[in-house]
Amino acid sequence: MNTRQHAPVKHTAFFRFYEELNDFLPEELHKKPFPIKFIGKPSIKDAIESIGVPHTEIDLIIVNTESVGFDYRLHGNEYVSVYPVFESLDITSLVHLRPKPIRVTKFVVDVNLGKLARKLRLLGFDSLFKNNFTDDEIIKLSLQEKRVILTRDKGILKHNVVTHGYWIRNDDPKLQLSEVVSRFQLQNSLAPFTRCSTCNELLHQVDKAQIQDRLPLKTRLFCKSFMECGGCGKIYWRGSHYKQICKMIEILKRI
Repeated sequence: MNTRQHAPVKHTAFFRFYEELNDFLPEELHKKPFPIKFIGKPSIKDAIESIGVPHTEIDLIIVNTESVGFDYRLHGNEYVSVYPVFESLDITSLVHLRPKPIRVTKFVVDVNLGKLARKLRLLGFDSLFKNNFTDDEIIKLSLQEKRVILTRDKGILKHNVVTHGYWIRNDDPKLQLSEVVSRFQLQNSLAPFTRCSTCNELLHQVDKAQIQDRLPLKTRLFCKSFMECGGCGKIYWRGSHYKQICKMIEILKRI
């Protein structure tokens, strides 16, 4: 009697990732087809994320010649083309995999991106950040308040419930800011000096007489216009960094 069990049958599909999706792949796999072996019939979403690409970065998947959703089951011998968000190409007749863009761009920023959060607030963007946020808290805020998750952790973007998220490629906070402005096309949405960089609340004009006892002597003597945070009460004025910040804003507008 033969009791030997047969080994599971392995199938192969060929994947190719386009444009910035290659940022998630080893260099030797960039911009060319490569085989993925699997057992059974996994969903195409699970297969893609096992390669390292979060589903939040993907807008279109073509299997052979047809567009498919994340629930498509691989069988073997497929040729899979995976595309990021399209800015100009008309793909209205195909299966979009991302929800429609959030009309008012708001962010929830992961714990490793505190400097980026402060810079986004400086530009006027509603950006929630705490250095002790858990992944569950970030995801909950994203879903409840329709916020885009910004993170350096690919893992959080692979949660099934996450709909809007972006993996920050750069390590440098200045480059991160340029990256976010460019990626979300925020050049015409900048509203600098309207939001507190410390607590994210909106600023309002305040009379100098009401706050002069809280000002440094030189500021009290030479500055006339002041803004106050409606949350933490921090006072803002056009100090030594004002011109430098304005230069940065002009550069961002031209990205």
